[in-house]
Amino acid sequence: MNALGQHILVEFVGCDPNILNDVTTIEQGMLDAADRANSTIINSTFHYFSPYGVSGVVVIQESHLAVHTWPEYRYAAVDLFTCGDSVDPWKAFDYLKDVFKAQNYSALETRRGSLNLLTRIEFDPKELREELKKYMKEGRIERNVWLTDKDENIALSLRHTGDVLYDERSPYQHVKVLNTYAFGKTLTLDNMIMCTEKDEFHYHEMMSHPLILAHGNVKNVLVIGGGDGGVVREVLKHPSVEKVIMVEIDEKVVEASRLHLPQIAAAFDDPKLNLLITDGIKFVAEAPENTYDIIIVDSTDPIGPAEGLFSREFYQNCYRILNENGAMIVQGEAPRFNEKVFVEIHQTLKDIFGKGKAHVMLFHVPTYPTGVWSGQIGVKGSFDPTQFDEQHATRFSQENHLKYYSPEIHKASFVLPPYVKEMLGD
Repeated sequence: MNALGQHILVEFVGCDPNILNDVTTIEQGMLDAADRANSTIINSTFHYFSPYGVSGVVVIQESHLAVHTWPEYRYAAVDLFTCGDSVDPWKAFDYLKDVFKAQNYSALETRRGSLNLLTRIEFDPKELREELKKYMKEGRIERNVWLTDKDENIALSLRHTGDVLYDERSPYQHVKVLNTYAFGKTLTLDNMIMCTEKDEFHYHEMMSHPLILAHGNVKNVLVIGGGDGGVVREVLKHPSVEKVIMVEIDEKVVEASRLHLPQIAAAFDDPKLNLLITDGIKFVAEAPENTYDIIIVDSTDPIGPAEGLFSREFYQNCYRILNENGAMIVQGEAPRFNEKVFVEIHQTLKDIFGKGKAHVMLFHVPTYPTGVWSGQIGVKGSFDPTQFDEQHATRFSQENHLKYYSPEIHKASFVLPPYVKEMLGD
């Protein structure tokens, strides 16, 4: 070869969109492609962009392999640049064509660093090389693989190991468990973060304890969603609770949590729990009147299988099946993330339960968009969720070693900033 390197610019067309949207498959494919090209891998950095798209690079001793994907167009742009006669980038190309399941492609090869235009000088960085050996990590590849949960305006990125602990597609969604460095094992649905080992208690404690402690005599609880098991774990800490029915549409979420998040799914075998794998909307529509003291709706965002859990009809059926002194709490989105849905939930609960019967509480969840989340409450009975037995709540939180809920947090969560009050029109 009369050049320093080969540079191949590749366009893969008609690829499998699921593969193009899977950062771990792409990262492993790029690493394997580099290996097949007989290159020496130094490190890799890959990002997944929710809802779709992967970008990444494998740095090799002989240069690099880079990729960016557009799953919505079934298209991937790949850059293969290698130096030296011992490395063959075309072998990497052939392998990636199969990995992406490309139906078509184009490739442009350019020779880089034409030797007839260059003059070699005497350059021996021997001393520097010996010094750098102190800092080299022999035999170890540094992997930088990122999950990015974003919409068109904001994003949160978590670095993970690159290994997928659980990866299943159900009829409803893509269920994964990844191991992140900052937040531990992380459950994602359609590549959106649902919960992590490190901060799950923020959400699960606040969706459970404030309403139950304010009610004071909860016996029968209905949980819609919550397939990770965190909410039922918290609910069953209350001795007064006699029965919990949990309705989760996707058994894969339960399976993933049992296998890889056992500290969250700790109550699935409790004899007080009746776990049903079925449609929560249908279950509520068919349930008898005046049945439950508390309903907790632990849903994903209002897209896909969870969309119907944000409808007026669903909330009206929840109202119907609550006992006379019952109440419900729903995952209420964030005032600075999904503002329209946040306000609509409050207005709908106010219309159904009555003025003064709809309440909003805010709490902190680091891995949820904007970091501030809400639980929105509708009270059918006469009690006020902001009022509770503080001595009992103190004993309860201490005995159960709660990590987020406290009587002080209970009271403070209902104190809304002026901008939120203005949004809600209260």
